[in-house]
Amino acid sequence: MSALIHTPGLDTLAGIVTATLAGGALSLVAAALLTFGLVAGLLRSLVSLSAGLLLATSTLHLLPEALERGGNIHLIGVWLLVGLLAFFGLEKLEILRHSHHHEGDGHHHHHGHDREAAGPGGALILIGDSVHNFTDGILIAAAFLADQSLGWVTAAAVAAHEIPQEVGDFIVLLNAGYTRARAFAFNLLSSLASVVGGVVGWMVLDDARQLLPAALSIAAAGFLYVALADIVPSLHREHPNQLRQAAFQVVLLGVGVAIAAALANVLHQH
Repeated sequence: MSALIHTPGLDTLAGIVTATLAGGALSLVAAALLTFGLVAGLLRSLVSLSAGLLLATSTLHLLPEALERGGNIHLIGVWLLVGLLAFFGLEKLEILRHSHHHEGDGHHHHHGHDREAAGPGGALILIGDSVHNFTDGILIAAAFLADQSLGWVTAAAVAAHEIPQEVGDFIVLLNAGYTRARAFAFNLLSSLASVVGGVVGWMVLDDARQLLPAALSIAAAGFLYVALADIVPSLHREHPNQLRQAAFQVVLLGVGVAIAAALANVLHQH
């Protein structure tokens, strides 16, 4: 019976579950604090910081790890392109699904909604977030199966990106008539989908490690797409003519890159 126990796999599973639970809880609590106005001034800073984390994690960690895991550089390029196109398609579906929320709210953030329009959208937001979180869990599992330190860096980057998104989701749910307690509870349930995705990713990829280069490449594509197609354009729209604000955004983006690089180095040493 003991021969059937795959200890390294179970250790990896424990890390995946811990990282997805901690990341989801951290991003949710931070988003709730931001939404409830306790530290709302940090939101723009977090957006810039998360862009740096996503860019650095994808280019400095996920793609090199895909190569180190035996991935063919040409196939990695193919999987990267496939991932970018797939995320583009998913975002188009998301835009079409939520297009009726984006009219006339007067806000630049893509999650600002009118109460009348957002009313029927609360359930859709929760379903969409659950699918998104499930996918994030699979990507985190792929990173953990490649390397424990890479898994933690990836989970940190995902959590940083989730905070601004969760803020928008809270706004939608509150406008849809949810109380703050209900909005928090439903978002908490939605965040558990990342744990499920992590476990599913571990079950599938642990027995098919030859798929890891492809999975890591797709994870990198997702991070690159979110950073360059979603976050960076939003930064350009904010205070486009203010040099001071632009310089602050560049500095914070650089800080995000530095954090991802430093975190990886620290974890690799342990």
